[in-house]
Formats: sequence, C-alpha cells, structure tokens
Amino acid sequence: MTHVEFVDQTLRDGQQSLWGMRIRAGMAAAVAEDIDRTGFRTVDVTGSSMFECMMRYSREDPWEGLDMWRRWMPNARLRAGSRDNCIAKFGLTPDSLMDLWVQTLVRHGIQSFWIYDCLYNMEQMRRLCQTVHDAGAEVVPAIMFGISPVHTDEWFAARVREMVSWGIASSIYVEDAPGILSPERGATLIPALVEAAGDVPLELHCHNTIGVAPLNYLTGLRSGVKILHTASRPLANGPSLPSTEAMVENLRWLGHDHGLDTSRLDPVATHFARVAAQEGWATGTPNEFSTFAYKHQLPGGMTGTLKAQLAQYGMEDRLTEVLEEVVRVREELGHPISATPFSQLMGIQSVLNIVTGDRYSMVPDEVIIYTLGHLGEPPAPIDPDVRDRVLSSSRAQEYLNWQPPQPSLKELRVQFGDERMSDEELLSRYLVPAEDFEATQAAGRVKPTYAFRDSAASMQLVEQALQMRRPSYVRVRRGDVDLTLRRHQTG
Repeated sequence: MTHVEFVDQTLRDGQQSLWGMRIRAGMAAAVAEDIDRTGFRTVDVTGSSMFECMMRYSREDPWEGLDMWRRWMPNARLRAGSRDNCIAKFGLTPDSLMDLWVQTLVRHGIQSFWIYDCLYNMEQMRRLCQTVHDAGAEVVPAIMFGISPVHTDEWFAARVREMVSWGIASSIYVEDAPGILSPERGATLIPALVEAAGDVPLELHCHNTIGVAPLNYLTGLRSGVKILHTASRPLANGPSLPSTEAMVENLRWLGHDHGLDTSRLDPVATHFARVAAQEGWATGTPNEFSTFAYKHQLPGGMTGTLKAQLAQYGMEDRLTEVLEEVVRVREELGHPISATPFSQLMGIQSVLNIVTGDRYSMVPDEVIIYTLGHLGEPPAPIDPDVRDRVLSSSRAQEYLNWQPPQPSLKELRVQFGDERMSDEELLSRYLVPAEDFEATQAAGRVKPTYAFRDSAASMQLVEQALQMRRPSYVRVRRGDVDLTLRRHQTG
C-alpha cells in the first residue's frame, strides 16, 4: 500500500482552466473550512495572472482576498506559482520586482512556490528558487512537458537532476499543461524523472484535455510518484485536471491509502456547482480523444482565447485553420513548450498570420524579444527565414540593441508615482494599467461572502432529496439555476 498525497487545484488551476480566473474571494467562504480540513498536502491558490484578473474583471484587491483565504484556511499549506522572469505580462520583469513578489506573498501567508521557465533558463530559475528558499517558503521547481524532437526523456531528466543538485527543492513539479502526455510516453518519461529525482519526490500535474491524465497518474503511482494534483469535480476535467473524487476512488480499488477526509469533498463540489450554475460558468466534462491536440499542443484555456480573438474579426469559423498554423509557428520558432507565455505568443502570432494573410507581416513585441534571445535560448534553432522576417521590421530594429532594464525598487516606486507606496501597491500597479488599479481601489473592500439567489429554498430541496434512500442523482431547478448532483461512492 502506498500513501498518496494530494495537491488541491480547485481554487487556482481548476477555476483558471474553466472559469478564466474570474473567481472572487467570497466564493470560497462557505467551503474554505472543508478545503482546509480535507487533508491536502498543499492548496494552490494564486499567481500573478490571477491577481491581474481579480483587479481587471472583478475589481477586488487580490491582497485582501488572499488574506481572507489565509484566515479561512489556517491549517493548509498555501501555494503560489510564478515564472522565474516575469509576473503577469508576457515579457520580462526586473529581478528586484520578482524578488519582492515572492517576499510579499510570503508575508501574506504563501508557504510554497512552484517556479517554472518554459525555455529552461536554469540559472534564472535557480536564482528565483533561492529567493523563495531565503524567504522561508517551500521550493518546488517545475518541469513543463512538451513534445518535440528536442524534448526527449533524457532531456527532461537532465533538468530534473540539475534542479535536485541545487539542494533546496522540496519536490519537483511535473506539468502537462496541454494534456498531451500519452500513456505510452508516460510509461517511459515518468520513471526516468523519478530516477533522476532520487530522494526528492515528484508531483504530477496533468490536464485532462483528451481524457488520459488519470492513466498517467496511475503510471506515476506504479513508478513511485506519491503526490497528485486534482480539483473538486465541478472544476475538474476538460481542460482542467482529474477530479479528486475519481482519483480517490481509483486509489481505493488499487489498495492505496490517501488520508483525505472524503466527507468534505461533496460539500465543496456542491457549492462550486451552484456557483457555476448561478454565474453561467462551465463545469468540467471529459473531452473526446483528439490526435490533433498532440500537434498544436495548446492548453484548453488558450483555445478559448483564440476563439474570442477570431470573433473580433468575424472569423470564428477559421479556428481549425489557426490551430494548424500554430503547429507550423511552433516548429518555426524552435519548439518552445506550450505554456505561458509561449502558448499565448504562438496563438497570437498564428491569428495574425491568418487574419493578415501575410505570415509574420505583423509580429508582437514579445515575439521579437523572444527571437532576439531575451527570454532564453530556444530549444531548437529558429527557422532562418522566419528569423529574418521577424527582425526585418522597423519595430524589431528598435530592439536590436535593447537590454532588459533592471531598475531598483526605489526607481520603480518613483516611476509609478510615489516613493512611499507600499510593496502591495507597487506590485498591483505593475500588474495592471492605472485605470484598473484605481477602479479596484474605488470599489472598496472585498466582499467576504457570496450569496446565492433563493439559496434557502434550493438548499432545502437538495437536503430533502438527499434524505431519500440512496438516490442515484438529485436535480434542482429554480429560476435560471439548474443543478444536478450525482451520487459518488467514496472510500
């Protein structure tokens, strides 16, 4: 029997994948205690993009919201994630601000960080990991998976060995953001990473985009992995991760122990299903298997973004054409791993190529910066013709002698208007335009609760139905709320 630990992704990657990071702090109030006391190894709660979205779309102060979650979950080890060289934006962030980001999150109760770099700039990653360690938080460097001629099992294993050699990693995080790790590849890759990690445990974080993530988790268990990332069922599956409920059931049948208080899973699932129904947001459902996903390698959330971008041009019917262009662009740009920022950069460049009909005639600044090597060394050489086309524009000429600025915190405070501004305000102003920050401040305090319409009546119906003798499902319809709860046996 293996004791398996879980990292909960309900509040971070689950809602990021399915709700576009539109969650508001008060939405967790009613079930935070259940999440806190379920027994998860870690609860992943935030990142810079989530901070940005909370201010831009919800007009909530993310620092205040994080403090609420910390108070409501006093026992949980809370985690945040970060690229090693940038917060929120697709370009580069000064080292002084990267360090302040980590240190300020620690002051607000974050105890664990996963740190990644899709181009594997290992010295930059080590630098920020050391900052995390010095701040007193758990260090979890990440392996981001992708498929290319460059990214072999041994290539990834070599990076794991280097991360372990730093001597500060509590675990190694392995993420398949597009959900394209096939069972066949998983059977060779995962054991290679486990061996490379030695005594440092591996965490598996696989998105269930084409329905094979649970199989890779079982391969991980057979290979010695004992930490799995999951989400509450309404925020699991599809472009999100496997559900905690299903994985607990799989462990029961395989004879493994997990130590979770499974009585707390249903209240969380019921609550977030009601939130999704009231807000009109998606809940996760398994997708059909798609071989095409192995070609374009885009995470599910980015596919939704492409649809929205095409809609702006009245070109919704050209999504497949854009995805086929992504395959070509990724190869031409040297096979970068398809996760932030490169899933966005490749997607945007592909849309521009299709919309203009003249490939690389319009190129975002970030693609120019990448082509010049400022984001790190591409895994494979960039196609020479594409490189020449990108760098021949007048905009690219402005970047030829450019170097990423490294201002001090004092200089940044002056830049944003006040030498005396708090660390929290400086970071917030960096993350969003001034108008979004000001609007967030004008909105006032974060609401610490979330109200359901006709809550008492609908919950009474749910409770009455659940008192029936082993119903297979309960469906509650009230106004524009349509909620179905299915019985799930837990061990």
